[in-house]
Amino acid sequence: MSHLPKSLSAWNTPDFKIILKQEIAQLDASALPLQQGLTTGSYAIDTHREVMINGVSDDTNFIRVRAGIFYAGIIAGCNCADDPTPVDEHNEYCEVQLEINKVTAQTTITLLTE
Repeated sequence: MSHLPKSLSAWNTPDFKIILKQEIAQLDASALPLQQGLTTGSYAIDTHREVMINGVSDDTNFIRVRAGIFYAGIIAGCNCADDPTPVDEHNEYCEVQLEINKVTAQTTITLLTE
């Protein structure tokens, strides 16, 4: 579970989306379902990430955010000296839903498949 206190503090302010994008981009790659969201590669790499906020809603307990994450993946070979597989980065994109607890800022992040 992740913790997004700056985003919670910015809730209902004009800076909310900017701060949220920054906090998501700074999360450790293991906190995001990047590996599960791969479509062309076989291994997600954490060299560069861009976040796009696609929608925001809330209720009494949670802020719900639908976000798109642009990142890179590679097709990993066997790393043998004679392996002909090039290690080129491929652009990847996945959508996630974040549920930010309005009291604790604890955040669950789920991969959206549709």
